[in-house]
Amino acid sequence: MQANDKTPLVSIRNLSIALPAGGDRAYAVQDISYDLRAGEILCIVGESGSGKSMSANAIMGLLPGYLKPQGGKIHFQGKDLLTLDEATLLAMRGKEMAMVFQEPLSALNPVMTVGDQIAEVMAVHNANPGAARERRVLELLEFVGLPDPATLRHSYPFRLSGGQRQRVVIAMALALEPSLLIADEPTTALDVTTQAQILALIKRIQKEKGMGVMFVTHDFGVVAEIADRVAVMEKGVLVECGTAQQVLNHPQHPYTRRLIGAVPHGRAQERGQAAAETVLEVRDLRKTYSSGGGIFARKRVVNAVDGVSFSVRRGETLGIVGESGSGKSTIGKCLLRLTDIDGGQLMFDGQDIARLSERQFRPLRKDVQMIFQDPFASLNPRHTVGRIITDGPVANGMPYQQAQARARELLQLVGLEPSAFDRYPNQFSGGQRQRIGIARALALEPKLLVADESVSALDVSVQAQVLELLAALQKRLNIGLIFITHDLRVAAQICQHVVVMHKGRVVESGPPAQIFDAPRHDYTRRLIGAIPGKTWDPTLIRSAA
Repeated sequence: MQANDKTPLVSIRNLSIALPAGGDRAYAVQDISYDLRAGEILCIVGESGSGKSMSANAIMGLLPGYLKPQGGKIHFQGKDLLTLDEATLLAMRGKEMAMVFQEPLSALNPVMTVGDQIAEVMAVHNANPGAARERRVLELLEFVGLPDPATLRHSYPFRLSGGQRQRVVIAMALALEPSLLIADEPTTALDVTTQAQILALIKRIQKEKGMGVMFVTHDFGVVAEIADRVAVMEKGVLVECGTAQQVLNHPQHPYTRRLIGAVPHGRAQERGQAAAETVLEVRDLRKTYSSGGGIFARKRVVNAVDGVSFSVRRGETLGIVGESGSGKSTIGKCLLRLTDIDGGQLMFDGQDIARLSERQFRPLRKDVQMIFQDPFASLNPRHTVGRIITDGPVANGMPYQQAQARARELLQLVGLEPSAFDRYPNQFSGGQRQRIGIARALALEPKLLVADESVSALDVSVQAQVLELLAALQKRLNIGLIFITHDLRVAAQICQHVVVMHKGRVVESGPPAQIFDAPRHDYTRRLIGAIPGKTWDPTLIRSAA
C-alpha cells in the first residue's frame, strides 16, 4: 500500500499540552510534530503516560477541561483545529473525522440498539434521511463483517461479544465516510483471533476508502502488522519517527530499542523441571451455565468447562490459553471456589476441595490466591496499600504488627518503595497496582497462584517487568502458578506446560515447544496464525543492540 505523498491530511506542528501544576511533568506532550497522509496508517507507540493519546484527543477536540494546548498548530483540511470553536468541531466529528475508542462497551449506549446508535450518527448530521438511513445502517453492519445485519441491528450492546461491539463502533465511525479515522487502542482487550479480524478490517477499510488512519497502540506486534509509518513517544516527547521498516528493524533511539526488547518473542523454550510434588490435580472438571427456559422457550445450556483435566506441581507454571468464551477464566473461578462445579474433582494437596463445605474450605483459602486482570478494580480505593495487604493475614489470625512487617517486606519484594504502604491505589500506575495485587496474593504465603489475564492490559515494558517478577518470586517461594492468558507469545515465554482451551474443552496440551512449534490441533494452529506481526522477529533487534 502506497501512501499519498501530497499535502498531509493532518499536520501537527510544535504541539504542547500543559499538565496541571504539581505533577512530575509540566507537559502531557511537548513540542511534537508529525504528519499523517491520506491512504496511510500511522501508528503512535509508547507506554502509558507517554502522551500518545493526547494528540489524538486534541485533534478531535476531546481533551479534558484541565488540559489545554499551550502552543502549536493542528492543520486538518486547511484549518487549524486549535482555533475552531466547539460548534464547528461538533459539525466535523463523525463527518470529517471519527474515532474508535479502546473499550466499546463504554463507548456504546447500553439502552439503545446498535442499529439506532449507528443511525443516530447520521441523524445528527442530517444525512441519509428516511428509508435511506435504514439501508445505510444495514450496509455498514454488513461492511464490517457482522452476521445477519437485519436481526443484529435490533440487538443491545451487552448481547454482543467484545469483537462484535468493536465492529459496531467502527461502523459508527464509518457512517459518514470521514477522511480521518483515529483508533485509540481498539484491540488491547481482545483475544488474538478477534484482534486479527479487527486489524484486517481496519486495513481493508483504509485501503477501500483511502482514509488516513491514526492508530494508537503499545503493541509492537500490531505495529508490525498494519503500520506504514511509526511515531514513538516517551514522557510527552516524540523520540523517533519513520517508516515501519525503519523503526521496527533499525530503531535509533534507546527508548525504542528498550520497548522492542520487552516484546514477548513467542519462541517456545524447553525448561528443565525437577521432580516436585503435585500441588493441584484437576480431574474431569465440569461447569455448566443455564439461561432462559419457560413455557414457550427452550432453556439454553452452555458447557463452560467440559471434562477438563490437568495438574500443577510446585515451582511449575501452567499456561491456560484460548479465546474469550473458551472456559479458561471459569476454571480459575472453580479453583478458588468462587463458583460451584457440576462434576469432577479438585485435588489440592491430596484433598478434594470440591467436596468441602464453605466452612471446611475457608482455612484453605489462604493456600490458593488469585491475581486479577484489572488491579485497579480489584483494589479497594478507600483503603491504603498497607491495609489492603494486611487485611488477609490479620483475618487469618496473624498479629497486626507481624502482618504490617510482612506487608512492608512484600512491598520491597515486588519492587515498590516503603512509602507505598501509606498511599492509596489511585496514586500508582497500572504496573505498580499489579505489583500491589501480587503482594496481596503472596501475603498469605499460598501454595498456588492463579493469574487471570494479569498482564494483558499492561504496556509491553511493564508487562515484561511483571512477568520477570512473577518468575523470580515463583522460583524463590516454590509456588505453583496457573497463568490464564489469551496472549500466546507470553505463554510460550514463561510456561513449562500449556493447555489450549476451545469451547470448554482441552484440545491440546504439552510443553511450549510442542504446542507452538508443532501444534497438532487445527484450533491451535489458527490461534498461532492469528498472532499479530508474527513475521517480524524482535529478537534480531535485541541481538543487534
